[in-house]
Amino acid sequence: MTNEDFELDMSELSSAEEFLEYFGIEYERGIVQVNRLHILQRFHDYLAQADEMPESADAQWALHADLLKAAYADFVSSDAATEKVFRVFRMNEPKQVAVPLSDLMEQVPHAPSV
Repeated sequence: MTNEDFELDMSELSSAEEFLEYFGIEYERGIVQVNRLHILQRFHDYLAQADEMPESADAQWALHADLLKAAYADFVSSDAATEKVFRVFRMNEPKQVAVPLSDLMEQVPHAPSV
């Protein structure tokens, strides 16, 4: 396989199932159906963390396969809320703020005292 072939193959893959099948990774449909976007995002994150991409297409394929397998495995033993892949899961709970009515009334000209 050439680098161009590998890049072309990668550009044609779109679903989590297609990626898993391309890299020969066995998977459970139910896990992928529930976590497909999380798996692909985690795979993307793992690729971004890779120190250096190998030069040969075969080595690149092997690295991608290992990282995708790891991303899938994260969701076999866990769930999206625990893994917190997307920013929305990492956001803090909303905070409740209390503002005294007297403070608000000070902002309104000619407001009666409270």
